[in-house]
Amino acid sequence: MPFGLVSAWNKRRRSKSHDHSDPWVYKPAEHWQIEEQTPRATKRHHGSSVFTLREMEVATGSFREENFLGKGGFGRVYRGTLPSGEVVAIKKMELAPFKEAEGELEFRVEVDILSRLDHPNLVTLVGYCADGKDRFLVYEYMKNGNLQDHLNGIGEAKMDWPKRLRVAIGAAKGLAYLHSSTAIGMPIVHRDFKSTNILLDTNFEAKISDFGLAKFMPEGQEIYVTARVLGTFGYFDPEYTSTGKLTLQSDVYAFGVVLLELLTGRRAVDLNLGPNDQNLVLQVRHILNDRKKLRKVIDPELSRSSYTMESIAMFANLASRCVRVESSERPSMEECVKELQLIIYTNSKGLGGVTYTFRKLY
Repeated sequence: MPFGLVSAWNKRRRSKSHDHSDPWVYKPAEHWQIEEQTPRATKRHHGSSVFTLREMEVATGSFREENFLGKGGFGRVYRGTLPSGEVVAIKKMELAPFKEAEGELEFRVEVDILSRLDHPNLVTLVGYCADGKDRFLVYEYMKNGNLQDHLNGIGEAKMDWPKRLRVAIGAAKGLAYLHSSTAIGMPIVHRDFKSTNILLDTNFEAKISDFGLAKFMPEGQEIYVTARVLGTFGYFDPEYTSTGKLTLQSDVYAFGVVLLELLTGRRAVDLNLGPNDQNLVLQVRHILNDRKKLRKVIDPELSRSSYTMESIAMFANLASRCVRVESSERPSMEECVKELQLIIYTNSKGLGGVTYTFRKLY
C-alpha cells in the first residue's frame, strides 16, 4: 500500500513544495495516477514502504563501491541492508536531464504496478524513495543476479539444462500471470521482457523485473495502437515495430527470444559478430525444426548428460513458434507454460530422473 503511506512520509519531510508544475517536487497521492494506464483501484496483496534519502544512504553505506551490483538503463543498483536486517537491492535513478521526465513516469508505473501484483515469479517491491529529486526503487535481493550474466559466462558456473528449463517455466508463469488479468481485472503487457530482466534467486527460480514500460491493456481490447515503439532492440515484436500495434503476443515474441538464448547461450543481439549474424532470431530461426542442424546451435557449454535431444527438439519448436512474424501464429503464455511442463517431464524421464510433478499454471 505505498500510496497510503505517502501522508506519513509527507509529515517526515521538512520542506515541501506546492508547485505541481515541477514534476520533481513532492506531490500528494492523487497526483500519482498514471494517465490512461491506471485501472480502478484494486486490493493490493502486499505493502511497500516509503523511504527517505537518508535511509537509502544508511542502507548502502553512502553508496559504497563495495555495495555496487551493476548498472542498467535506469541507473546504478546497490546492495543495501535495512534496519530490520533484510538485504535488498536498491536501484538509484541516474538519468541525463533530457530523460528525467521519462524516467519519472517509468518510476511511477513500476511502483503502481508492483504494488498491485503478487506472484512468486515477479520480483517483490519492498519500497521506494521519492525524496526531492532523488528516486530509488527497493527490491528483494536476488543473489544470483540476472539470466544473461549466467548465460554469457559472468556467473560462477554455466547452467545445466534442467536449471535452464526451470528458469524458462518460471518466467513463463510470471508472464502468464500478467496476461491473465486475474490480479487487477485487465491484462498487462510487460513490453521490455528480456534476459537481463529475469532475476534469479538462490535456487535459480526466475522472477521478472523492471516494469517501467509495462502497459495496462484497454478494458475489453486486445490491441493497443501507439506511434511510439518502446522496448529493447533484439526483443522487438516485428508486428509491433511495423504497425505500432502492441498485444500480449508482443511479450510472447520476446519470450521466444529468451528461449533461444537459453538454448544457444548466445545474446539476442551480438554487435561483435558480422552484420548478418548479429540478430539471434535471424541466425537460427530457419533451423529450429531441423534436428540434424539443431545440434549445431545448442550451447556447447551444456553438459550432454543434462539433456535429451527429444526435450531440446520440443523446446526449439516452442521457441520457433513464439518468434513467428505473424502474432496470430504464436502460442499464448498459458500454452507455453503447459508445453514447458511437458518438456521438463520429457527430459527428466529420458534421463531416468525423478518424475516431474505438474503444478498449477501460474
